[in-house]
Amino acid sequence: SVIPLRITDADFIVKVIDVYPEDMKNEEHTPEHVTLAGYQQLVRAETFRGRFRNDFSKPEPFKDGKKTSVNFPLQDVLHTFKKGHRVMIQIHSTWFPYIDRNPQKYVDNIFEATESDFTTGQVTITGASSVSVGDNNGIEMQLPKLKQ
Repeated sequence: SVIPLRITDADFIVKVIDVYPEDMKNEEHTPEHVTLAGYQQLVRAETFRGRFRNDFSKPEPFKDGKKTSVNFPLQDVLHTFKKGHRVMIQIHSTWFPYIDRNPQKYVDNIFEATESDFTTGQVTITGASSVSVGDNNGIEMQLPKLKQ
């Protein structure tokens, strides 16, 4: 769940990252400018406009301060997290300039937003939030519970 404060629209960018072990040695084919120790390899990333959280054909604003569910799937990717690697999950509200900026104030069409529509605010991701990988027989059964 998320709690938006002082905003009525938001984007969510979720990244899944493979973090290499700190003692990882560079391999023969590793480029000179790369160090594999602690390397963070982007495995998957998705952007989701919060206005479409309930229906892609009916955008709707968030209610300021109201706890709201936002659920969306990440596309599948063929990647193996090798022994000793860690999984990092990052959640952002912007990925500018990769994607356009969201004014964070609900407007009918983001591309017609005026300068005064752009505002600052805060989105709190609650401790009840989760990231699931695979199905009921998948990897989530092997992951330790997150500390809250």
